[in-house]
Amino acid sequence: MPVFAYEGTDAAGKRVKGELEARDKQAVFNALKRKRITPNAKRIKEKGKGLDMEIKLPGMGPSVTPKDVVIFTRQFSTMVDAGLPLVQALDILSKNAENGAFAKVLGGVKEKVEAGATLAESLSEFPKTFDPLYVNMVTAGESGGILDIILERLAQQMEKAMKLKREVKTAMIYPAVVVSAAVIVTSVLLLFVIPTFAELFQDFGAALPLPTQIVINISNFVVAYWYFIFGGMGLGLFAFFRFMGTERGKEVLHPIFLKLPIFGNIIKKVAVARFTRTLGTMISSGVPILDALAICAKTAGNKVVETDVQRCRVAISEGKSIVAPLEESIVFPPMVVSMIGVGESTGALDAMLQKIADFYEDEVDNAVGAMKQLIEPLMILFLGVIIGGLVISMYLPIFKMGAIVG
Repeated sequence: MPVFAYEGTDAAGKRVKGELEARDKQAVFNALKRKRITPNAKRIKEKGKGLDMEIKLPGMGPSVTPKDVVIFTRQFSTMVDAGLPLVQALDILSKNAENGAFAKVLGGVKEKVEAGATLAESLSEFPKTFDPLYVNMVTAGESGGILDIILERLAQQMEKAMKLKREVKTAMIYPAVVVSAAVIVTSVLLLFVIPTFAELFQDFGAALPLPTQIVINISNFVVAYWYFIFGGMGLGLFAFFRFMGTERGKEVLHPIFLKLPIFGNIIKKVAVARFTRTLGTMISSGVPILDALAICAKTAGNKVVETDVQRCRVAISEGKSIVAPLEESIVFPPMVVSMIGVGESTGALDAMLQKIADFYEDEVDNAVGAMKQLIEPLMILFLGVIIGGLVISMYLPIFKMGAIVG
């Protein structure tokens, strides 16, 4: 009979591995059940078929995505609402997680909860998967006895954040693709097509039109130094993104991003929507406002917004209003500041923040749609000028020769 390698979880919740001789996978499954081992169906494999050894390269394994966390949060909320113990719920969810990396994280959370830690403390041990916003809201849910409600709010918050991020990415993809296509086509023309025309024009024995001569000179330069040009472009992009990831880079570049035509306005709207949604969700969940503002500053995504939020935190800690620091900001419009002021004075700040977030998420939708309509003709014009200019400059001598012959 064939031998199967298996992995599973024993009655104590520990992971076990082994081999078993059986007729088929179902027989292995039944035998493990009798031993009180819960098998992982995906990890039962017949030895000798395929590779028994997994090859893992650094950075190439599966990673936990926001979608994984959202699905887990919704399922976990339902289980907690149904009265299922935390350990049992985490055990079920870890065994049913499709993402292997996330299954390991949930298994680790379950082990720490079993050892006596709170759910929030257990989640905080995995900061790459569960950020401070998630951990603080779970802390508030545990202390207030409304963990299921908090988890549902968290799922909604994360879904809206994912939607916002997806819209911005969609808006950026089109111009990036068009510019990349223009660079590739231009490079091919300069490296391979134009040199062929240049050899043909050498036999004319007459001066070439100025645009043609300029293009040929550019082509000769690119052919001679292409490795420096493309290597420099690659290094320049690498250095730019590396600098953008540093604190100094954020301080220098983020204010510039806010002033960009078209894109700057969208970045501001996204920042307002993200800040108001996050702060409103945390306040309504019972997170202290100073802690909520500290988390909002970390998750702002823009150094200017982070500085503004930190000023708000300092003002509130000194007993002042949140409005004054926001009035000095270049990101938050007067309407938003006045609405926050009304919410603060009436004691309904969380509800007002959620309304502002709803409004600005719709504004982002509209701005992205308008930008797509504006960028499309601009990109077509850009391609036409670059590619068309190169082609026309190559045909000018042919037109001139035809006129002379005529």
